[in-house]
Amino acid sequence: MRTLYWAPRILGIAFAVFISLFALDVFGEGNGFREAMLGFAIHMIPTALFVVLLVLAWHWEWIGATAFLALGAYYLVSTWGRMHWAAYATISGPLFLLSVLFLLNWLQRSRLDRTGTDPDHRSHRLDT
Repeated sequence: MRTLYWAPRILGIAFAVFISLFALDVFGEGNGFREAMLGFAIHMIPTALFVVLLVLAWHWEWIGATAFLALGAYYLVSTWGRMHWAAYATISGPLFLLSVLFLLNWLQRSRLDRTGTDPDHRSHRLDT
């Protein structure tokens, strides 16, 4: 159970770091410091949104299951035909994997909550 709990969270942190690397390209464009920092901040918006979703998913796994599935599908639909297939696999693949891992974690936690065998004795439903 611990592995299933930590796997999507660690993968989510790693993915946030990975997509943040794309923001570093603004420093190689020859802009001044102010323009580069503004460009960097703008490029970090997707990472910030992802981190907000990850924080929510950390507590409510069903949010991660649905949000990361939706993000992966959105990326595929919005960029279809403009990139090499590897770009789709590199971005949407981890999002879909995160979705599945959070779904499995949520289902397992729900099952443990129903049987009363959850060692944490905490509920991850939205109403708590």
